Amino acid sequence: MERRNDNETAEGTERKPSWIKVRLPNGREFWDVKQLVEGKNLFTVCEEAHCPNRYECWNQGTATFMIAGERCTRACGFCATRTAKPGPLDPEESQHVAEAVVHMKLRHAVITMVTRDDLPDGAAAHFAQVIRAVRKASPSTIIEVLASDLNEKPSSIQTLMAARPHIFGHNLETVERLTPIVRFRAQYRRSLRVLRMALECVDGKVSTKSGIMLGLGETEEELFRSMDDLLEHGVTVLTLGQYLRPSRNHLPVVKYVHPDDFARYEEVARSKGFRHVASGPLVRSSYHAANFTPEADVLEAINEDLRKSGEL
Repeated sequence: MERRNDNETAEGTERKPSWIKVRLPNGREFWDVKQLVEGKNLFTVCEEAHCPNRYECWNQGTATFMIAGERCTRACGFCATRTAKPGPLDPEESQHVAEAVVHMKLRHAVITMVTRDDLPDGAAAHFAQVIRAVRKASPSTIIEVLASDLNEKPSSIQTLMAARPHIFGHNLETVERLTPIVRFRAQYRRSLRVLRMALECVDGKVSTKSGIMLGLGETEEELFRSMDDLLEHGVTVLTLGQYLRPSRNHLPVVKYVHPDDFARYEEVARSKGFRHVASGPLVRSSYHAANFTPEADVLEAINEDLRKSGEL
C-alpha cells in the first residue's frame, strides 16, 4: 500500500509550500523554442520530465535536448518520461539537434538521453554522433551531456567519451539506501563507477557532474555520505533539488525541504570540495547549466586533442 504524504489531499494532489512556484509562459522566446523543437521533431527533457523550470528556460531561449527517442526502457519511480518499448533511432536526429543549437545561438548546450537497454551499446554511438554534429555546426559551444549508466559497459562509455563532451553528467538521483526504491534496475555503486570511468576514459580531461533529489526520505547523514562518495569518484559539479511528484502513479514526496536547508547543503558541499554547486527547491540537472564553465585547462586539453584528431 502506498504511503500517504501529509501534504497530499484526498484527490491525490499535493499542497506545495509557498516557495515552490512555477512561472507560466509569457514571452515570445518560449513560443519560438516550442515551435523550433516541434518543427525539427525533437524532444526535450523539459517537457518529457515535466520540469518545473521549462517556462523560465524557454523564455530565456534555452532547452535541454533529449535524444534516442521519447520512451525509456526503465520505469523509475520518480520520472515522468514514458516507459515502453522504444522505436528505432532517428538517423537525422544529430543534424536536427545541431541545427537547433545554431538557431538558438547556444553557448552551452545540454543533451540528455532516455535509457536504451534494448540496444547493445545503450545508444552510445548515437549520442556520440549528436555530440560531433553539434561541435561541427557550432565549434565554440560548450557541450554538456547527461547520460544513462549505459549498463556500465566500458566500450559504450568509451564510445561516448571519444566524442569529447566538455561536461559528463550522470545523476546519482538519491542516496544509497533509497536507490532500489527510486531507480528501477539502477545501482548506486554502478553509477559512481560510471562517473569515474568517464573521467578515466579521457585521462581526466572532462568535468564530471551529478545530481541528487531531496525529499524522498533521505537523512542528512546519508546526503553528506553521498557527497563524499561523489567526490571520491572525481565529481566536481553537484546539483541538489526538490523531488516533485509527477503524478499519483509516482513516488510520494516525503518532505518539502526548506530553501534555508538547501542553502546550508550548498555550503556543506562547497566546504567538502565541490567546485560548483547549484542547490535549491527548483534546481534540476540542467538548470542554469551555463553558469558553470569547465576549468580553462580542461577546455584547452579537450581542444588540443580535437585539433590533433582533426575534429576541430
